Amino acid sequence: MPNHYAIFLYNEVNKQPFIQQILSKKAKGVFEIFNALEGLLFSKITIDEVLDDENRHGFTKVTESLNRSLKSMSSGEQKKALLNYLMTQKVDFIILDNPFDNLDIAARESLQNQLCERENEVVFIQILHRKRDLLPFITNILSLQKDDKLVYHQDYQAFDKYHSDLDDYLLGTIPPTTFRYDLQNEALIEFYNVSVSYNEKPILNQITWTICKGEFWHLIGPNGSGKTTILSMITGDNPKGYGQNLILFGKKKGSGESVWAIKDKIGYVTPSMTDLFSSNHTLEQMIISGFYDSIGLYVNPSDLHVKYAREWLLLVGMANIANKPFCFLSSGQQRLALVIRAMIKHPPLLILDEAIAGLDDHNTSLVVSLINKIANETATTILYVSHRSEEGLFPRNIFELTPSESGSEGKVR
Repeated sequence: MPNHYAIFLYNEVNKQPFIQQILSKKAKGVFEIFNALEGLLFSKITIDEVLDDENRHGFTKVTESLNRSLKSMSSGEQKKALLNYLMTQKVDFIILDNPFDNLDIAARESLQNQLCERENEVVFIQILHRKRDLLPFITNILSLQKDDKLVYHQDYQAFDKYHSDLDDYLLGTIPPTTFRYDLQNEALIEFYNVSVSYNEKPILNQITWTICKGEFWHLIGPNGSGKTTILSMITGDNPKGYGQNLILFGKKKGSGESVWAIKDKIGYVTPSMTDLFSSNHTLEQMIISGFYDSIGLYVNPSDLHVKYAREWLLLVGMANIANKPFCFLSSGQQRLALVIRAMIKHPPLLILDEAIAGLDDHNTSLVVSLINKIANETATTILYVSHRSEEGLFPRNIFELTPSESGSEGKVR
């Protein structure tokens, strides 16, 4: 039986040197045995390289037997195709770099089943951030610490106990704001039989959904079900909203409301926003910029804005790094900062689009605690968007998209 391994990582740990050590046969300690073996990497980086090769040459060895391009596949299909190809290479081991990231529930289950079926054919070294992603057949569990030290745990229970002291709690209350929004209607967003198609392909089918003040929604649905399309309708970015019965903050789409007037009422968080802030922006400046809806701070902020920003940083325990460049923060600290920046004006609507994707368990618990605190202590409506439920997160309403040939249908559950 192959001896499989799982290595848990913190977001602060750079995994690339560790992966390269094994692949280049320069591993130390427990993994020194792999220096005499041949291995390959299963990761998003590998998929991106295959996609680049496909764009350059029109085909790749990964998909030559499938009569389909990798680009035309969903995230789950791409990972299954890559795994099947790697298994044909007759290697001794495969490094699985967070294999379940960005997969919906069905795709995750499918990939896990595929990996379980192969457990006797090759050694798997699974690198992961979340305990819930641990493959069921792996019993050798290690964690890579911030000092690059590998800690071996006797079993999963020992690992869980070792890290049980990592939970942090947010102390204090949500800081106030001086901003006021004149919204007369109880309903913020209203969809009435909204349908969307692209190139005659139906995406959304007769969506009817109302989001009211103070609610906490979870928008769920598999990859490709139209979640991003719905978000683009809400933010006013999608021209498909014109001519439809779509009401945004009390005004029908196309009745004269500008896109910027709509965006002014929305705080938005997505992991990709991290790349917008350069090394010149300190954490405090980045948060204060939320008052001005700018990427970076280009005015002298008022004393009150500085005061509120520092109160938010105290709340999440980051006041001591207020002057540290944003790009040098850990992934968890950056994500907390993005949520704070989006909430600094207490907007009527806060959209959290895969806001905890890629975070380890510790940082996930911190962001989840902050989201729950916002829901409990402010009047801001929250729209949390993800294909997976998150333990400890408590949305009060769920809107589920279910794909069909005529476009995804939506229902409240």
